[in-house]
Amino acid sequence: MIPAVTSLWKSLEQVTDPEIPVISVVELGIVRNLDIDAESNCVVTITPTYSGCPAMEVIAEEITAALQNLGVKKVKIVHQLSPAWTTDWMHASGKAKLREYGIAPPVQQVIDISSLSRISEPHIDCTHCGSKNTRLVSQFGSTSCKALYRCNDCLEPFDYFKAH
Repeated sequence: MIPAVTSLWKSLEQVTDPEIPVISVVELGIVRNLDIDAESNCVVTITPTYSGCPAMEVIAEEITAALQNLGVKKVKIVHQLSPAWTTDWMHASGKAKLREYGIAPPVQQVIDISSLSRISEPHIDCTHCGSKNTRLVSQFGSTSCKALYRCNDCLEPFDYFKAH
């Protein structure tokens, strides 16, 4: 017998992102859906943060293990690429955990790229000292989904999780 869906979701909230271990795959917005199909499979739909994300295999394995630890016999992982993942899917609790971990969370909502609107660089507070006096150093930080910033007051570098 499969546990209640709420128990399954609670279990997935304990599966952390391999690259950022303080945020769960649920808080990150990677887990799109969890359901039980006609054959009593637990079907979990996940969307990668980008199409070439190397962590998706590990995430799928950890999701499967977490559900099997609850007694689920059959877990089916569905990879859904459309619609593409967006930082808008991140939960507020996940954004708070990112900040506490030293990564500035996205401060903007994703814009409609087809509008060709040019937006100014977002204002990012320093994750070390809280200063508003920061500057963009590089559009790419430790991973392609992050930009590298530096605080002009404490001089410390920090990652910013770009809105995308």
